[in-house]
Order: sequence, then C-alpha cells, then structure tokens
Amino acid sequence: MTLPFPLAEQTAVELEAGRLMFAGQTDFLKGVVAMDGLPPADRLEVCFAGRSNVGKSTLINALTGRKGLARASNTPGRTQEINYFTCAEQYLVDLPGYGYANAPMKVVEKWQRLLKSYLSGRQTLRRAFVLIDARHGAKKVDEEIFSLLDSAAVTFQVVLTKIDKVKPAERERNLAQVRASLSKHPAAFPELVTTSSQKGDGIDTLRAIIAGIT
Repeated sequence: MTLPFPLAEQTAVELEAGRLMFAGQTDFLKGVVAMDGLPPADRLEVCFAGRSNVGKSTLINALTGRKGLARASNTPGRTQEINYFTCAEQYLVDLPGYGYANAPMKVVEKWQRLLKSYLSGRQTLRRAFVLIDARHGAKKVDEEIFSLLDSAAVTFQVVLTKIDKVKPAERERNLAQVRASLSKHPAAFPELVTTSSQKGDGIDTLRAIIAGIT
C-alpha cells in the first residue's frame, strides 16, 4: 500500500537548483502591517506560516544561510507583521505566528485578520509552507489554517520542524497524526518535509522544492 503523504525526495538536479538559488543574495525587503503595504505583485512568492515558536524565522535563516536575516526569538509572538525577503526571482514571506494566547486579545485579533487577508487575497502566492513542530503534531489551530487555505484554494505543504528533538517512535506517531489530519484537506500538497534547522536536516530538500515552484 502506498504511504499517504510520503516524505519529499528530490533529484540531484533539483537539489543543485535549490543550492544555486539560495547561494545568491537574500535581503530583507520590508515589514507589512496591513494589506495596502504589500509590495507589488511582480513575482511569485512562497510563505511560511506556523504556530508561534515553531521555528519559522530560524528555518528561514537556515535556508538562506544568514543567521540574522529573519528575527528569531525565544519569546513567542515576536513576529507581528508580514516580513518580505527577496531571494532570486521570488519573495520569501514570513507570516506572523498564530495561536499565541498570551498576547493582548486585540493584538491577536489584528494578527489573525492580517494573516487571513493575506492568505485569501495574494494572487502571486504559489505555496504556503505550514510549519508543524515534530514534537507535538498538528493542533486545532493548525487545522483552522489548513481549512482557510482550502477555502482560499492555496496549495500548502507541511514542513515538520525540530525533527532532531524527537525519538524515532514518537516521530512515527506524530507523522501518522499529521498525515491523518492532512487527508481531510484538498489543498494539501502530497509530500511532507522533515527538517532540523540546528542540524541542517531537510534544508537542501526544502531549498530544492522552493526553487522548483513556478
């Protein structure tokens, strides 16, 4: 029986394309707090979404090889705006973390409105990478984002972070839970990516996937 949502595997040619794309200059372009502040839709873009403290900024830094490019913090909810980065002919977009309950309610609501408006209305968005902590699996708030992406007809691909912090048996349980969750969502891309920003696992694979998006 074919495993649903297998782990992504790239060819040597695809991996080299990813290496070349991210070997070039990547720069911070701007932070956006409202939809009217988005840069011109003159190139395709991919975005990174996930619960606060899932490791979005750290993953972007690992992809680009620049430790200080995206602001990483031990304090959940630090990313409070849509941050745009230029990479080759694409935009990389770091979205505000969702599911952070300890911020003031009005701040949380503002973040959520901006997040939903962006995911529903950005025509040049080609894929959303939804980051899931491999130690915890998909939570209810992740399911809500999956459903939002379904309704917006935005293809999304799950990237599991911090895979190095999970023992093999727990890893398989959580992978099975994520696969079961994704089986209900038609916009889900049919492959998973497992990563460790600290050890570099899966980074080359994710680079290749981004480079191949057209």
